[in-house]
Amino acid sequence: MKRTNTFAVRPLSDDGEQLLRDLLDASAALWNEVNYQRLMRYNDEDGFEDEGAWDADTGRLEGKYKGVLGASTAQQVIRKNSETWRGFFKLKDQYHDESNTSVTEHPEPPGFRGLGNRRFPMVGESKIRLDNEDDGRVLKGVIRNDAYTVEWGDRSRLEILVGSELKDRYDHTGRLRLEIAGNPNWPDYDNHGRLDLWYDETDCTFRASQPVTVSDDARDTPLADETAALDIGANNLVACTTTTGEQHLYEGRKLFQRFRETTQEIARMQSKLCRGRYSSKRIRRLYRKRTRRRDHAQEALCRDLLDRLYAEGVNTVYIGGLTDALDTHWSVETNAKTHNFWSFKKFTERLVCTAEEYGISVEVRSEAWTSQECPQCGSTDRTMRHQDALTCPCGFEGHADLTASETFLERHTEQAVRPMARPVRFEWDDHNWSELPRSPARDSPKEQRTDPSTVHCDGNVASGEC
Repeated sequence: MKRTNTFAVRPLSDDGEQLLRDLLDASAALWNEVNYQRLMRYNDEDGFEDEGAWDADTGRLEGKYKGVLGASTAQQVIRKNSETWRGFFKLKDQYHDESNTSVTEHPEPPGFRGLGNRRFPMVGESKIRLDNEDDGRVLKGVIRNDAYTVEWGDRSRLEILVGSELKDRYDHTGRLRLEIAGNPNWPDYDNHGRLDLWYDETDCTFRASQPVTVSDDARDTPLADETAALDIGANNLVACTTTTGEQHLYEGRKLFQRFRETTQEIARMQSKLCRGRYSSKRIRRLYRKRTRRRDHAQEALCRDLLDRLYAEGVNTVYIGGLTDALDTHWSVETNAKTHNFWSFKKFTERLVCTAEEYGISVEVRSEAWTSQECPQCGSTDRTMRHQDALTCPCGFEGHADLTASETFLERHTEQAVRPMARPVRFEWDDHNWSELPRSPARDSPKEQRTDPSTVHCDGNVASGEC
C-alpha cells in the first residue's frame, strides 16, 4: 500500500533554522526560474505550444543552484516541476476531449512559489520578479530519497544533505539534523520516496511529507460480507445505510458556514489590494487555513465512518457519482458546496485510500433520482422535499438523505437490507466527530435540524433552498 507520513520538524539551533530557510528559499527560487522559462516557451508568438515548455535550459539552472542545494536536490526540484507540467498537459487534453466530463474548468499552467499567486505573463509583458521582494517566496523544497535519512524512536530525527555553499557559509558538516515532533502513522515501511519539506506559515512550523510503501500484511480483513451505501452532500456530508440495518448521518452545515465566512473574508481582502496585485500573505494564509480545516474534517470523517463499517462487517461500500445530478441541477451554490467546500473527488479518493487499510472496497455507482424516489410506492415525480423531509402522497415521510442512501443501497445490492435502526447522528467539533446525545427517529422528519444535501424540490443540488 502507498501511504504518507506527515510530521513537523524542528531545527536544533538558530543557525540550523536559518540554514533550512536558505535551503528552502533556494528551492523555491529554482522552481520559479524553471517555471518562468517553461511558461515563456509555452506561450510564444505563435500561441500556446505544449512542446515548447520542454525547451527550457534546465541544465544551466541546475548548475546555478547545485552549490546551495546539492546536485541531487536541484535535480529533484526540476523533476517535480516537470511532473507538474505533465499533469497540466494531461488535464488540458481531458478538458478539450468532448467525451471526457471529468475536467469542467480550463486548467492553468503551474504557478510560482510566491509572487502573490500572480498569473503567468503573456507575450510582450515585462519579466516577472523572480526575486519577489514584496511577497516573499513560499519556503518549499523536495529532497531525493537517498539524500535524507529518518530515524524513528524516542528521539526521532531527520537528516538531510545540503550543498557545499551552505556548508561553507554556516561552517556546517553538510548534514542538517532536524528533530521530529510526534509519531508517524507508518513507521514500518518497505521503501520511502522523496521528501517534501515546507514552512507552514499558518502554524509557523516546518513540516515534512514522506511517501512510503507499506506491506500488504498491514491491511485488515473484513469481518463479514455486508454492504453499505453513502449519499454524499454538503449540509449532510454523509448519509450511510448498511445491510445490517445501521444508519449514520454526518452533519456539515456548521462546517460549510465557516467555509463561506472565510471565503467572504478572502473576497473582502482581495477587494482592498492595490491595482496589479492578486494576493497577499494574509490571503494565502486564509486559503491554507480554509483548506486545512476542510481536509482535517474529511480525514476524520473517513476514519470514523470506516471504523464503524469495519466493526459491522462491511466489505463493500457504494458511493454515488455526482456527474448526472450536477449536469441536470447545476447552481452557483451547488458548485460552491460540491466542488470548493466538499471537494467531492478529493473526498472519494481519500475514502478509497483509507478503506484499503480495512480491506474494504469502494465502488462508484449511479445514484440518479435516489433523493426523490419514494421507498414505498417508487414514485419520483410526486414526492416533495422540504429541508430534510421527504414526503409522498402515498403517506411516506422520512429523512431525505437517509432515505436516499437506503434506496441507493437496495438498488445496487442483492443482499436483503434489514429493518433500519434509529440513525446515529454526528457533529464536528473541530477535533472529532461526536455522536449527538439525541438522534431523532428516521420517521420523524419534522424533528430534523439540518438542510438537505442533494436534490431539492426545485431541482437544485445542495442549494439549501426550495
